[in-house]
Amino acid sequence: MTEEVLLTREGYNKIEAELEHLITVKRKEVAERIKEAISFGDISENSEYDSAKSEQADLEEKIAKLEGMLRKANIIDEDGLSFDQVNIGAKVKLKDLEYDEIIDYTIVGSTEADPYEFKISNESPVGRSLIGKQKGDIVEIQVPDGAIKFEILEIYK
Repeated sequence: MTEEVLLTREGYNKIEAELEHLITVKRKEVAERIKEAISFGDISENSEYDSAKSEQADLEEKIAKLEGMLRKANIIDEDGLSFDQVNIGAKVKLKDLEYDEIIDYTIVGSTEADPYEFKISNESPVGRSLIGKQKGDIVEIQVPDGAIKFEILEIYK
């Protein structure tokens, strides 16, 4: 059984663009490096050739991985989402009850998670605890440092 990859439309488009770049630009660059390394002569002791072939293998592995992700993608229909409870694709405005801080997170599939962009996975402790909750709910989440409490202030697109 193949595991589906949950993606927002934005995440799908981002992976598609990266794949296109790897195929159309990076493949040519690596092929040129290999061609140049071969021109140096004996490839049996040619570190430039070995390096370029290694880069090519890494590139092809990444291309295959991205193609696989796109094949298994299940795109979350953000327009069809109900915002009366937290779901994948929703943005959530939270109040940290201990520090009295407001934080906005977007709940995404694990493939798109990027804490620096405040995109948290539905599989993370915080994401898992928020899924299905409603505006006004107080959520206590166990994290490595203990427990944190959030109040859900808003769920939006």
